[in-house]
Amino acid sequence: MVLYNSTASASEVMEKATPEEVKASMQEWIKWRDESSKTAKIDFGLPLQAVSKITADGEEVNDSQVSGYSIIEGESAKAVSDLLKGHPHLKRPGASIELLEMLSIPGMDA
Repeated sequence: MVLYNSTASASEVMEKATPEEVKASMQEWIKWRDESSKTAKIDFGLPLQAVSKITADGEEVNDSQVSGYSIIEGESAKAVSDLLKGHPHLKRPGASIELLEMLSIPGMDA
């Protein structure tokens, strides 16, 4: 799983962008996906918006910088990491990408 982080929320970025900027950005993402799909299986995912954080003590403001996700299945974690180094999300100020490996639960069918 890939989490896209940004100092600006996904909704904020989309609200401020012109239609031309949205189109250009999506073209970059699609180009990256199409090229990366030659060596990995990619579920493009969606933008995400922080809503709230639920804890045992109740609910509080969610200050998460996660602004989207994708699911990528590659040959190895290194192979996926290498694909992400050229990802267009990284062009945004304050952007980063987290790569998380999904683990199977012993005794459970995947």
